[in-house]
Amino acid sequence: MSPAEPFDRSTADATINALRFLAVDMVEAAGCGHPGAPMGQAALAYVLFARHLKFDPKSPDWHDRDRFVLSCGHASALQYGLLHLAGYDLSLDDLKAFRQHGSKTPGHPEYGHTVGVETTTGPLGQGVSTAVGMAMSEALLAAEYNREDLELFDHKTWVIASDGDLMEGVSAEAASLAGHLKLGKLNVLYDANEITIDGSTDLSFTEDVAQRYEAYGWQTLHVDDGNDLEALDAALTAAGAETERPTLVVIRTHIGFGSPNKQDSAAAHGAALGAEEAAATKDALDWPREPAFHVPAEAYAGFRSAAERGARRREDWDARRAELAGKDPQAAADLERRESGEPADGWLEQLDAAFAEPAAKLATRKASGTAVQALQSFVPLVGGSADLTGSNNTLLADTEDYLPGKPSRHVRFGVREHAMGAILNGLALSGLWRPYAGTFLIFSDYMRPSIRLAALMGLPAIYVFTHDSVLLGEDGPTHQPISQLLSLRSIPQLTVLRPADARETKAAWRVAVQNTEGPTAIVLSRQGIPTLDATAEGEQRVGEGAYVLEEASSEPGLVLMASGAEVALAVDARATLEAEGTPTRVVRFPSWELFEQQSEETRSSVIPAGVPALAIEAGCSIGWDRYVGAQGATVTVDRFGASAPLADLQREYGLTAENVLRAARELL
Repeated sequence: MSPAEPFDRSTADATINALRFLAVDMVEAAGCGHPGAPMGQAALAYVLFARHLKFDPKSPDWHDRDRFVLSCGHASALQYGLLHLAGYDLSLDDLKAFRQHGSKTPGHPEYGHTVGVETTTGPLGQGVSTAVGMAMSEALLAAEYNREDLELFDHKTWVIASDGDLMEGVSAEAASLAGHLKLGKLNVLYDANEITIDGSTDLSFTEDVAQRYEAYGWQTLHVDDGNDLEALDAALTAAGAETERPTLVVIRTHIGFGSPNKQDSAAAHGAALGAEEAAATKDALDWPREPAFHVPAEAYAGFRSAAERGARRREDWDARRAELAGKDPQAAADLERRESGEPADGWLEQLDAAFAEPAAKLATRKASGTAVQALQSFVPLVGGSADLTGSNNTLLADTEDYLPGKPSRHVRFGVREHAMGAILNGLALSGLWRPYAGTFLIFSDYMRPSIRLAALMGLPAIYVFTHDSVLLGEDGPTHQPISQLLSLRSIPQLTVLRPADARETKAAWRVAVQNTEGPTAIVLSRQGIPTLDATAEGEQRVGEGAYVLEEASSEPGLVLMASGAEVALAVDARATLEAEGTPTRVVRFPSWELFEQQSEETRSSVIPAGVPALAIEAGCSIGWDRYVGAQGATVTVDRFGASAPLADLQREYGLTAENVLRAARELL
């Protein structure tokens, strides 16, 4: 639609005010929420949905739809109003249940919970950063599936972001990379209402945001009045026309627009207007006070033509996809397989072949690199490392780097761990990629909020965390993780695996590829680890989380359990204990989460009740008590590390077979 075509003012005003007052009424009914941002953003949201966003409410998962991300998730009432008016499966009764338990309209938008919500938002900055991954996904899919005479992927990512979103460091990391990569189909609509919870942004945020984004390599545009529909339409048209640079549109809006006493104040941000002020605002904007949740027929018509256009475009896309099957059956079959989440046939055989003769001693980070190379032709991996490619062993050797304007599956994220995590979420949300990323385990702290959101959304991202303990050596305590394993294990729906050797690393990757219900973290050593004797059956049992590696010579009198490199210590100690007359079982324990999923019978068969147990791990002791019991013990690390050679650190921190023996004897 041409930006010169005039708006139907009656329809536009009815739709915009319906969005405002649906938000006001939702918050009033709930008794809490954020009415101010939706009231100020309603006009720009209307212009976006009515004239620019490509969507089909009847086919909300259509691959080539535009993505809409409400990065300022506290304005969720706006998104729910938009989805309802646009024809998504979200009823007026759903809106009336805003913020109530079990409703489709929670306090912040949740992916997978509310149809039409593309990503979970709320933690500010995450939506903007996730959108970078969405834009990268589109560029990658276009490069892979589009043909000269057949275009399957050509969609945009649109974001509404707040002052708070652009204050957050994660958005700065992601925006920098987006500009570098020339993600021209990414458009951020910056709601510059100049108000935060504390008051005016003058208190803390006086930079020239547009200049900062220009320095990142973005196109920047300005709209001085967030209610000027023609100016908004022109800016969004210009944003959509730019293909070489992402675009930031700075839009001056008014929080709580129309409220006689709360507009342009922090009072409109995070609390209901109150009955009197809500009534006064409706009067000011010529809206009926009653009934609440009033929606005139014109408001439903506001997005009807846009939805009809989207449906026609989706039908055309379906026809083009069918055409692909005739022109390139292999590509069509590959796309269908990706939708199923299944790797290509032969992936397990290729993985086994890569580990047919593992070295006698090998760092698990290097074994992980072998797995990545074996899988890249069978699994749609996309990712890389936060400037630690050689250390993390995350290189896709047969793939070019993703360069500016040249999408490819190997990404150099730069030193941007937090943005890397959020970008992985955006890539995973396409449903067509298995994103992975590497950094040192210690820096998982920098990306933890993004990992948490991946777990909350059930996204199958894969994290490659190397340098997993004090035994990384001379880099010292700043780089030596102590509590990070526990921190990751505490995130619900995140599977953490710390493999004990090369074979178990192979099995960990098998588990990660097969885990399509949530993210997986594979935690790996810097130092070489002996490759232990193991059967094929043992490798298969990695998926059970813990299993018996070496059985006691008779009824166990002691259980030694360990993860990672410390399994080898348990094996060494067992030999001495058995010679001393203590029947000792060694349990490999790569994953607490997978072990907890097993039946009580299975768990007790691995760790029998009433038998003394000793846990060995180069990390903090917290949490192991559930497995060793009140009478058990641990050989762990509960203090910061030190800069020293590996052997010195092993002695200093008791990570030796001799110290394991001492602890076992004391326990017995």
